[in-house]
Amino acid sequence: MKKTPLHQTFSQFADDALMFNGQPVPLGGMSVSHFLKHYWHKKPLIIRQAIPQFQAFYTPDDALAALQDENTETRLIVQTQTDWSMKNGPMRKKDIPPRKQKGWTALVQSVDLHDAAGHALINLFRFIPDARLDDLMVSFATDGGGVGAHYDSYDVFLLQAHGKRHWRIGAEQDLTLKPNMPLKILQNFNPTEDFILEPGDMLYLPPHYAHDGVAVGDCMTYSIGFRAPTYREISVALLNFVEDNIELAGVYADPKLKPQTTPAALPADMVDDMYEKLKKMRWDKTWVAECLGCYLSEPKDAAHFEPPAKSTLTAFKKSALKKGLVLAQGTKMLYHAPWVFINGEHFVADGKDAQRLHELANQRNSTADWPSDADIWPAAFEWYQLGWLNLDA
Repeated sequence: MKKTPLHQTFSQFADDALMFNGQPVPLGGMSVSHFLKHYWHKKPLIIRQAIPQFQAFYTPDDALAALQDENTETRLIVQTQTDWSMKNGPMRKKDIPPRKQKGWTALVQSVDLHDAAGHALINLFRFIPDARLDDLMVSFATDGGGVGAHYDSYDVFLLQAHGKRHWRIGAEQDLTLKPNMPLKILQNFNPTEDFILEPGDMLYLPPHYAHDGVAVGDCMTYSIGFRAPTYREISVALLNFVEDNIELAGVYADPKLKPQTTPAALPADMVDDMYEKLKKMRWDKTWVAECLGCYLSEPKDAAHFEPPAKSTLTAFKKSALKKGLVLAQGTKMLYHAPWVFINGEHFVADGKDAQRLHELANQRNSTADWPSDADIWPAAFEWYQLGWLNLDA
């Protein structure tokens, strides 16, 4: 199916709206600073015509096709008068309810990894750090369809793309869930506001703000979600990182050992000795930064990279200097001096090389007018061979 390029869809919007780092900001004319100060992580916001004249680039037919695609993470949710059911894709066409059947929803994850327009859309939200930006999820629902009253543990923008959706929201205090449900549905939902969103309208919700969206006729909602890693998962990642990087010299010894009448007992002297040695370990902020950069730049499982035809470093340089470079849609690139992180890997860069790589990470493309003897060419060529980096079209 032919797609409408997002830059065409957003052309009028880009001319009229507030810009941030050269990109239109879908905040209805509100500045990023005002939004972050008064709403982000604090309270919900309805933005009427956040993207004026918005037209869905990912259609209901695309969502139905995704349910049958083994390379796409999808869920099918069906609601009846008494129950809910959920199935993970892929599934056969005959197992997908007909469009005329009410009350069902198709959820398609990581659309930004498979659709160029979806990738361009999520990039409009890069006034939030890439380390926090997660993915674009598309929800297609038939009349009355939804996923029930629930809350998310992360910030989310809900952009209405097609049709209408009736939203009810509330700062829920009771987060008790209904038992024996395939979905996390709130047992006692007490909404305080309700409204209908039309194409181009957008709702922002901070974490743990209860909401329930129901389709009014067929509708599609694009959900821009943000990553909120738990301290536990980061601590586990850090411990794994430390395992590979720790240097603690010495070997346990017990030269004053005495005869044992209870040989199965763990020696108290051994516990004391190990405790004193391990106390010498100190968390190093550089470890945290290095580990965090690797962890948060890991590409999603759904990311797919296509290596190019065989090439040489010389040919690659020549083409790159002529065309420029662009990161592949699935590539995640972050930096924190002195490191640059790309798809879970990291290395040290400084001086002009660091500046060029920071530009590539921030802009996701580069004119690549790098000197032919720059130290970063071999690394860039390796990324190109892996499909992480492409020549700009």
